[in-house]
Amino acid sequence: MKEQLVNEQYNVIRHLIGQKRLKEALTQLESYLWQCPDWTLHSRLEQIQTSYNYMLQYMQQGTADPDRKRFFAQLLAQAIEIADQTRLYLLDEVSPLLYHESRRRKKEENIVYSLVMQMHTLESFGDDLAISGFESDSKMDEVLKRHEDMQKQIFMHTWTNSAWSTQDEADAQAILASELLAADDLCLFASAVMLSLMYCFDLRKIMWLMDAYSHRHAGVSQRALVGLAFIFHIHAERLKLYPEVGQRILLLNEEMELDEDLARVYRQMLLSQETEKINKKMQEEIIPEMLKNAESIRDMKFGIEEQEEEKDDSNPDWSSLENTKLGEHIREMGELQLEGADVYMSSFAALKTYPFFQDINNWFLPFDKQHSSVIKEMRKEHQGDILSIILQSPYFCNSDKYSMAFTILRIPQMQRDIMLGQLSEQQKEELAEQTKADNIKAYNQQPDLLSNQYLHDLYRFFKLSARRHEFRDVFKEKIELHRIDALKDILANIDSLEPIANFYLQKEHWAEASELFAEIVEMTQKAGTPRSELYQKLGYVLQKQKRYSEAIKAYIDADMLTPDNLWTNSHLATCYRMNREYEKALEFYRKVEAATPDSHSVLFYIGNCLAQLRQYEEALKYFFKLDYLEENCLKAWRGIAWCSFVCNKHEQSTRYYEKIIAYKPAQIDFLNAGHVAWSAGDLPKAASLYTKAKSLSPTKDAFVELFYKDKKYLMKQGIAEEDIPLMLDLI
Repeated sequence: MKEQLVNEQYNVIRHLIGQKRLKEALTQLESYLWQCPDWTLHSRLEQIQTSYNYMLQYMQQGTADPDRKRFFAQLLAQAIEIADQTRLYLLDEVSPLLYHESRRRKKEENIVYSLVMQMHTLESFGDDLAISGFESDSKMDEVLKRHEDMQKQIFMHTWTNSAWSTQDEADAQAILASELLAADDLCLFASAVMLSLMYCFDLRKIMWLMDAYSHRHAGVSQRALVGLAFIFHIHAERLKLYPEVGQRILLLNEEMELDEDLARVYRQMLLSQETEKINKKMQEEIIPEMLKNAESIRDMKFGIEEQEEEKDDSNPDWSSLENTKLGEHIREMGELQLEGADVYMSSFAALKTYPFFQDINNWFLPFDKQHSSVIKEMRKEHQGDILSIILQSPYFCNSDKYSMAFTILRIPQMQRDIMLGQLSEQQKEELAEQTKADNIKAYNQQPDLLSNQYLHDLYRFFKLSARRHEFRDVFKEKIELHRIDALKDILANIDSLEPIANFYLQKEHWAEASELFAEIVEMTQKAGTPRSELYQKLGYVLQKQKRYSEAIKAYIDADMLTPDNLWTNSHLATCYRMNREYEKALEFYRKVEAATPDSHSVLFYIGNCLAQLRQYEEALKYFFKLDYLEENCLKAWRGIAWCSFVCNKHEQSTRYYEKIIAYKPAQIDFLNAGHVAWSAGDLPKAASLYTKAKSLSPTKDAFVELFYKDKKYLMKQGIAEEDIPLMLDLI
């Protein structure tokens, strides 16, 4: 059976089960199993069919069964599990994916893995390494290689083990409880469990991740937490069939405050989805700006030069750095970094081609300076300490640290010596002390930093690895953990959702922000704790989507809670104006004017609203005031010129259109100036201005349409209706 057909039939069965059409699903599943010789699956299917038939018979007889709902969910879950295993078996025969290649090789070579035996090998690593250190470097290399081979073996075995047996589960619990196992090995194991769950649902592995979340080591705990977030997202619908998962979540929340941790990872996942946008900004704006300024910065000097009496001859650009584009970019990059954004993706994307990254397990490996790919250089005198300092920065994820290490090691020895020699002993000591303090704080006290680094590692794997197309990229998908049934009790609350809504607002994801703010507002209404700020934000994100009527309603609710707020009144005025409700817009612009009488934008929009209401003389007062306050104000000139035209003040209108045309004219200015000239009886000038306006139009039809929009104004100025098409023919 071809791979595509295997997946299509599987999806049909999943769809039927999702609609709870179990009888049809079982019929399809029986056909699906026809090519699968695993008779345990056939036996399980027969048991489900028998149990379901009995359940239907009891229902037909009218027998009361309080457990019927729970029992039906169990049958649905068991049917999906059989479909899962059948699909994997069939794909093992035909799929070229690494997952199935590995499973085929394990079957062909009849390899039997024991997690416990593998764990014992890893547990002895510390002692073996210590002993080898007293012997020789070659002996140490041998120990390291054996350890790394075992890491890979466990990772691949765990990843491709689609369903743990009770013995597998017990072995995994032993690994979690081991006092001798290195935390890095357990972190890697947790990643393998997550990756396995992404490919095939397994309740035992999910429960193990929940246990791992309670682990004493922050690195293990945070990897398990991120893994749970990914798995809850991927298997959101399926988790409804396993009530024990929801019960366990509530228990963990009581013991560990899972809601706060999961809400934090939720925000970090959403922030990771901004990486592509940040990467583009880095490539197109920030890095070019830094390169552009690099030469001038290199030439800047300090101190006294040539003229002794000059006390300050430093480059004046430095003092105004904050006001330059470079200063803005540096500030923005710093803010993004503090926020936890992935600002280094663009820098390290090209450094993932080293042989190290050909093994998928290495993408998930915590950075270890004793790794065989790194330690040889670390042994050299003075190199180890300095490289260790550089590579222990809390701002780089593990994957990038390996990339940086390999890049540094490729630099010729002479150049490296020069680079390291430029650091004074005092600088080296200060840097080492600072890095040590940062590490203690980062790795032992900041789980948020660890989860964020791990998400950056995952982002690189799903975006840059050679095998990336073989995996589901969660970062491309819409993530809504608070809508998952299993997590609603701990995430669907104001404290968890408001930071996420604010994140969407900050990143200008208007649709997502409006959905969340609407939910939060409803929650506050039910709780009797409405807040003006929330209504303001809801109105703002609705306004950004041009949903002006809905935005007005939200702003009015905000105004009821906090009357006469300047910001609310200003945005109400804008929304009414965009909705063409000019009288209401004018009402709120007047309120804003009372608070800020000389605001240029308010003066203009009041004049605009008055003009739309045909109160031209009143509008002129505002446009003249704006013209007085702001030099060369085209908006004011256009307002004065047009209102003067419709008020039959042709001389005044002509004067202002001439100013506009002499300054920065647009097509509409030539058209309107032509109207004024024609109304004043100067046909040659009108024809000339119309011709210019026509030349600036993209098409003739577009110009004619624009011209006829002003037909009523021309007729009010005494232009005969029959002359209008003649003028168009004339030009």
